[in-house]
Amino acid sequence: MSKENPAGPLVIALQLDDQALAERVARVLVGVSGVRLAGAGEPADVALVPPRSMESNPEAPLTPRELEVLTLLAEGASNKVIARRLGISVHTAKFHVGQVLDKLDATGRTDAVAHAARQGVIHL
Repeated sequence: MSKENPAGPLVIALQLDDQALAERVARVLVGVSGVRLAGAGEPADVALVPPRSMESNPEAPLTPRELEVLTLLAEGASNKVIARRLGISVHTAKFHVGQVLDKLDATGRTDAVAHAARQGVIHL
């Protein structure tokens, strides 16, 4: 609740780069009881921001193929299954898995999926 008025509405700031999405969210929130959208520059109780993703991280961006591999890792796919599903060799699948692990600084497949989920790269 608002710090200045605990009984007042929850003030939400929209910090979305996608203007169409921001307008859609605003339309939904306008009808919610106990919620008010913050005006420009106004302090808010909470802000809605886009999820962080590896694509916005210049240090270790995942390629589109690596994102596909990561999605399959999240499903529990083996290298053989990844290769079959993507139409690549097992050797190439292993290479992509290794790249994903390196870029996410993960110690293993499960750790990579956990890191990616926490960073908003994938949604489980």
